[in-house]
Amino acid sequence: MRKLKILVSGAGIAGPAVAYWLSRYGCEVTVVEKAPGSRPGGQAVDFKGAAQLEVLARMGVLEEVRRRQTGGSDQVIVDGAGRRLAVMPAEFTGGEVEILRGDLAALLHERTAGDCAYVFGDSIAALEEAADGVRVAFERGAPGVFDLVVGADGIHSTVRGLAFGPEERYVRHLGYYYALARLDVDGAGEMYNEPGRMVSLGGPEAASFFVFASGPLAYDRFDVDEQRRVLADAYRGGGWRIPEVLREIAAVDDVYVDAISRTELGRYARGRVVLLGDAAYGNTLGGFGSGLALLGAYTLAGELAAAGGDHRAAFAGYEEVMRPYAKAAMKGNAGPFLAPPTRARIALRNQVFKRRLLLRGMLKLTDAFATRGELRDYPQ
Repeated sequence: MRKLKILVSGAGIAGPAVAYWLSRYGCEVTVVEKAPGSRPGGQAVDFKGAAQLEVLARMGVLEEVRRRQTGGSDQVIVDGAGRRLAVMPAEFTGGEVEILRGDLAALLHERTAGDCAYVFGDSIAALEEAADGVRVAFERGAPGVFDLVVGADGIHSTVRGLAFGPEERYVRHLGYYYALARLDVDGAGEMYNEPGRMVSLGGPEAASFFVFASGPLAYDRFDVDEQRRVLADAYRGGGWRIPEVLREIAAVDDVYVDAISRTELGRYARGRVVLLGDAAYGNTLGGFGSGLALLGAYTLAGELAAAGGDHRAAFAGYEEVMRPYAKAAMKGNAGPFLAPPTRARIALRNQVFKRRLLLRGMLKLTDAFATRGELRDYPQ
């Protein structure tokens, strides 16, 4: 394959993963990331099934991921008085291996920093396709020309907005929001529901997790004060320990609120620009995002190698492989399950965890998707 100069937007999981494979195939890779560095912490991400674990193994990081894994824990569902109602087992929400998103991002950055150029604290401002490639303007840095641009910058992708059009055309709000906040509270592993809202305590060592029903909200995702306000409005008047939790939220800066949404795209590529991970086939809290990102990174780079650098053929092959995975992953909406809209629906959901046959059936469905398909072998 001829040496391609490729720009990757996003240094989360998908970006460094595709950078790893592209550099192995001899490409000159630059990764640009808006944040000042690799972002620490975040929620746990998990992997299951032979294909996902095999990608980690072929990248040479599987054992290190196992070493850093968090080890999922059961969630004890309680009522307003703190009485135990049911238990959501760890295997329901986790995979065969689980790791904090920030830890995995840092690990992938470590494995690629020697072969790829990372530019933190900057973002793509404009894209213009020309005969010699894609001309890219940056918010801070000098402009450049690249053979290809990969948008691996999440469900709110800047690259998708510039190359495909406004976010509202492609991202569908699913009627719920989720939030993460690192709070100094006890009771780790306790989960409480009221109609349309859920709180799961993480304790001082892990982020507490929130899900609540809401139509689209206007707020700045990068403004902590506004995110605190959104949570306070959503949980005002709540029972159990919610008043205590809201007081804690008012005193911390580690708060993140975002919509549960789905990316719906007819094509993953336009010209010399291609989308990867959540930017192309995201389904927030769908349970397969990180695994899909790794599979997509492996496939995109492999198809480019197999096509000898012909991006048209490679992008078509990438879409052919990934579309069935993405289609199955986008069917769910975790919001109504985690925060059912009525007390009757909450009670019905809890029954799933009390009846082993129902629970096993749900686990089989998720496992069937995660273990489907085999990895294509690409040139080494």
